[in-house]
Amino acid sequence: MAEVRFDGKVAIVTGAGAGLGRAYALELANRGAKVVVNDLGGARDGTGGGTSAADQVVDEIKKAGGEAVANYDSVSTMEGGENIVKTAVDAFGTVDILVNNAGILRDRSFLKMAEEEWDAVIAVHLKGAFCVTQPAVKIMKEKSYGRIIFTSSTSGLYGNFGQTNYGAAKLGLVGIMNTLKLETAKYNIKINTIAPTAWSRLTEDIMPEETGKKLKPQFNEPLVLYLCSEENEASGMTFVMGAGWYGRTAIVSGNGVCIGDADRVITVEEIRDNFDKITSLDDAKPQNSGGDIFQYMAPLLS
Repeated sequence: MAEVRFDGKVAIVTGAGAGLGRAYALELANRGAKVVVNDLGGARDGTGGGTSAADQVVDEIKKAGGEAVANYDSVSTMEGGENIVKTAVDAFGTVDILVNNAGILRDRSFLKMAEEEWDAVIAVHLKGAFCVTQPAVKIMKEKSYGRIIFTSSTSGLYGNFGQTNYGAAKLGLVGIMNTLKLETAKYNIKINTIAPTAWSRLTEDIMPEETGKKLKPQFNEPLVLYLCSEENEASGMTFVMGAGWYGRTAIVSGNGVCIGDADRVITVEEIRDNFDKITSLDDAKPQNSGGDIFQYMAPLLS
């Protein structure tokens, strides 16, 4: 079985000072990639900062014979994002792979959430992905090659109590992917989203320890690295994983029902009487773009 390698490739992993990001960075380097280890070095709520987290991972990579450099910029500003990409270019000449992994938590129920708690989480997860990805894509486009990962969450895909800020940001990343995959498709840039499950400092107090021990960060690593590889041709997909289980998830459309003739008024009563057909997900399918929805309206538009 041929080994998946990253020799000659340059990877950026944000939030790589611990947990999942660290695991990705170490294994990318182990398989030949030159890695930019980005980490602000703050607490899980985004406060504070320092260089030790990123430096320690870089040291691990170098001691194992790999190549890596540290970066301590915040992803939440365009200046920070550009500096992260510049670190890759200055050290290694380019960027081929970007894993958007950096994140924070400010959990609070919706009615108690402060504006600052909302803004801070959106800034890191959603805006942060934009700030790093845009300068990286400019480089990838020029050379017609790139692999990008966005990190979503089951909290965004399906919901989780007390995480409206986090969930909104995480589902927003799927929205970025859905459009960016179309804009970059002809440049051989493959963009996918993951929703990993792992026991880390972000989750250690929200799940039982016995369960958490089975949700090792390493179990998320193989799929992420495959999606980052030159062999991968999939783009625009979202994957959920944990404990060794891997599966694709998607926003899908049911067949719905056509009512009327695209001319006459449609009544509330007709919606009521057809509501079971409207809500049915029998034979549901994912769509490649917003324009694909028009296929369901075709009988009314022809």
